[in-house]
Amino acid sequence: MPQKVRIALDAMGGDVGASVVIPGAAISLKRHPDSEFLLYGDSKLIDEQLAKYPALKAASQVVHTDVTVSMHDKPSQALRRGRKSSSMWLAIDAVKRGDAHVAVSAGNTGALMAMARFHLHTMAGIDRPAIAGVWPTARGDSVVLDLGATIGGDARHLVALAVMGSAMASVLLNRERPTVGLLNIGVEEIKGHEEIREAAELLRASQLNYIGFVEGDGIGAGAADVIVSEGFSGNIALKAAEGTARQMADFLRNAMASSWFSRIGYLFARSAFKALRDKLDPNKSNGGVLLGLKGVVVKSHGGISAEGFAYAVDVGYEMVRCDLLTKINHMLNRDGSALAQAQTAQEAVS
Repeated sequence: MPQKVRIALDAMGGDVGASVVIPGAAISLKRHPDSEFLLYGDSKLIDEQLAKYPALKAASQVVHTDVTVSMHDKPSQALRRGRKSSSMWLAIDAVKRGDAHVAVSAGNTGALMAMARFHLHTMAGIDRPAIAGVWPTARGDSVVLDLGATIGGDARHLVALAVMGSAMASVLLNRERPTVGLLNIGVEEIKGHEEIREAAELLRASQLNYIGFVEGDGIGAGAADVIVSEGFSGNIALKAAEGTARQMADFLRNAMASSWFSRIGYLFARSAFKALRDKLDPNKSNGGVLLGLKGVVVKSHGGISAEGFAYAVDVGYEMVRCDLLTKINHMLNRDGSALAQAQTAQEAVS
């Protein structure tokens, strides 16, 4: 384990760039004082923010570039214009060169995925990376993937997601044998697309702790430690849950302000409402890990607050400290791994 965790930050990424990234890094540094930072972006804007945070300034190195990947750039455009010179590319390159243990960006998701895949490449046995996030549930936390990295996928891709998600859950959630479920439109075995049903057969024959199909409402209920979906459905589920959380917060706020009796009642139940607000806080679930790459990359929401960005940095820190890549490689390469069994079973069926 490294004595210091070196974190490369795309300081220009996101809706507002350095004015959120730098304060967020400062918050994370307080929680993890054994962190060091490489900050890539416009040095003038970065230095203006660093002046407010002496401890972060002492733990950081600034690398100047005036090239930024726009939130509206297509992945192909970002690769052409931002390759080898943008703040996003340079943060990923730091991981490639070994100068940093993890890269964190709030920038364009498609561009980040394209650059990370192009530059870091995927692990053996993994065709496409995935975005995995920690989802607060009634039972604690679950790992959910893919949250929008790629659209669609065959049965083998879904099994690969299950393997990677299980590795992440085992190190991050401290689950010895995390349970795995496939997101589907029903729990009955006859439901769902053919590739989902085929993936279920492969997972039942694997060493993973597969429990079956999980419906959408089962995510929040914590039906499984790891819930697997292809990126289209996973992203819709994520955005629907975030929207519902904001809607519930607005409903509660309006209800508490609707009358004097409601306001008085709020005073008596203030601690309970604070606990609920903390549980629904989207900042605390910010930070999706790009799994399947030969390096650790974390994606933050683009419009997040400094506190929210700090949680994304925390996720990157934890992935390094937990040695996530070694764990995933072990699960992918060990004899009788789930992915190897899936490949064998799929070949036998075909």
